[in-house]
Formats: sequence, structure tokens, C-alpha cells
Amino acid sequence: QVQLVESGGGLVQAGGSLRLSCIASLRTLSTYRMGWFRQAPGKEREFVAAITGSGGMTNYANSVKGRFTISKDNAKNTVHLQMNSLKPEDTAVYYCAADRLPYGGNAKTDFGSWGQGTQVTVSS
Repeated sequence: QVQLVESGGGLVQAGGSLRLSCIASLRTLSTYRMGWFRQAPGKEREFVAAITGSGGMTNYANSVKGRFTISKDNAKNTVHLQMNSLKPEDTAVYYCAADRLPYGGNAKTDFGSWGQGTQVTVSS
């Protein structure tokens, strides 16, 4: 079982930025596709962004496209989510997720390992 630990959440004003990090207990992060999901109170967990094993391809939810950037440092077993131009509707618990395959879909069921989550709160 892959262990994932997120950090970097916090309280920020609308328009501000945060950078989330996720450290994975893996020998070869390059073979895993990594993703970020979020869950707001009373809502379903939703896809935010994903990056392929090699880091060469990324995809984003329409709601964050152009504002968020996912990146991966395979040498440090770390995945980042840079969040700019934050909006109050971005408020949620953000989860890091790992897919043991280097390519796949964006459904929650495509990812087999999850972190505990980090809270992001954007004030208006």
C-alpha cells in the first residue's frame, strides 16, 4: 500500500496562491500516475488534476484549468499542486491520490491509494 502525505493547505484570501505538496512512499514514482481531488462540505469528492507517470502529460478539471498546475519530481517522490487566483469555491479538503498505472482515467476508482487530505480555505 502506497502511503501519501499532503501538506501546504491553509487559509488564503481570494486571488491568492497556495502550493500543495504530496510525498509518496514509493521507490519508483515514475511508474505511478498521480492526481489531486477535492471535497467540499456536503459535496462529492471531485477530480482536480492528474499527471502521468513520466510527468509528460497533465489534465485538469475545467473549473481549475489555467489557474492550477500539477507537477511531479520523481527523484524526490513528490507531487505538487500550485494553485493561483484562488476563489472561495476552491475551498475544500484536497487529497493526493496514486494510480499504480502510468496512464488512466479521472474517476476516483482509477486511483487506489489516498492521502489523509489537507484543508484549503479561501476567504472572500
